[in-house]
Amino acid sequence: MAGHENTAGSSILTQPKEVWAVGFACVVAFMGIGLVDPILPAIASELKATPTQTELLFTSYLFITGLAMFFTSWLSSRIGAKRTLLIGLAFIVVFALAAALSGNVEMVIGVRAGWGLGNALFISTALATIVGAASGGTSSAIILYEAALGLGIAIGPLLGGLLGSISWKGPFFGTAVLMTIAFVAIVVLLGKEDSSTRVPTKFSAPFRALGNPALATLAAAALFYNIGFFVLLAYTPFALPKGTTAIALGLIFFGWGLAVAISSVWIAPILTARMRRTTVLGVVLPLLTLDLVAAGIFIQSTLVLIICVIGGGLLLGVLNTVLTESVMEATDLPRSVASSAYSAIRFLGGAAAPPLATTLAAQFTSSTPYFVAGGSVLLAAIIVLSRVKFLGRVNTGAEAPIVEADAIGAGELA
Repeated sequence: MAGHENTAGSSILTQPKEVWAVGFACVVAFMGIGLVDPILPAIASELKATPTQTELLFTSYLFITGLAMFFTSWLSSRIGAKRTLLIGLAFIVVFALAAALSGNVEMVIGVRAGWGLGNALFISTALATIVGAASGGTSSAIILYEAALGLGIAIGPLLGGLLGSISWKGPFFGTAVLMTIAFVAIVVLLGKEDSSTRVPTKFSAPFRALGNPALATLAAAALFYNIGFFVLLAYTPFALPKGTTAIALGLIFFGWGLAVAISSVWIAPILTARMRRTTVLGVVLPLLTLDLVAAGIFIQSTLVLIICVIGGGLLLGVLNTVLTESVMEATDLPRSVASSAYSAIRFLGGAAAPPLATTLAAQFTSSTPYFVAGGSVLLAAIIVLSRVKFLGRVNTGAEAPIVEADAIGAGELA
């Protein structure tokens, strides 16, 4: 992250057992974002579903995640982090198993919604837990969390491809097993909390936060940006040649996820150390537009399309980090509240994108979704640049690490 130096050195790897338990669970939770990507064509074939029906696996997951983000801070501030983590993990285990046992696409769509609720509960609380337990300072905890995020985003498609080559049910069974292990680890290794330190959050706080002009600007930009993000992630398996195997798709999106991880952890801090955050957004968002337009133009070339996917991952990683940091800096609202409100709007944009893409492809051409996604990302850039007067605080400096930690947990899920 920009603004952080690793003062912990070797202590990053010498952490208490509870930190590794939550970190492992984070990796698995983040895997859920791209896990189904390589098996989308297989699900469509096996369950006799249309591409648009299959894309609703993303929509139900992201829509419920977005709605839940409005309320997770209210819940965790009352029942505590450990209980919120365990409830979230339990939901993921139950609904991942239910997805594996489903017999039709409608049931898989429904249980993916429950999975999204579990993921929102878990992710919104995970970083604060790591920060509280980590040795070596908050900066070490944030590096560990971002490493878990990057690993999860990269491994998810790869695991989905490997297990999906056996059966489309495989990735769901695999997630249920891994999350069960994580649940047991957190029960055993995470200590009891001091309830006297909790500060209850008002139920209406995230909704009222969207009245702030700076936060509203960033949320609107993130909504349109996330349409581009999830067109690239969720539509591309259908844009690639028919017959592309689950393993091949897994490897392609492993490269995408690795690019996201590298750019979010290393490239974004280099850029924000040299440029204002609003400048980075104003440059990288149009570059993502060009990447998406290139994917549409050269959609018949598998090699160029793969290059656009992986190159897009590099741009997405930068944008994820810089947008999240901008939300932290933009207002004097409590950061966890501002970030929850922002993330909810952001995920709702992501929820709309996958079925929109396949519908556009069916009505027009296979390139149309990429062109529309590029236009959407360009609109996000216009929103940021035309309302930069509201974003003065975004460029004024780094947030205190412990405050930043509260926000990242909700703001950097996707």
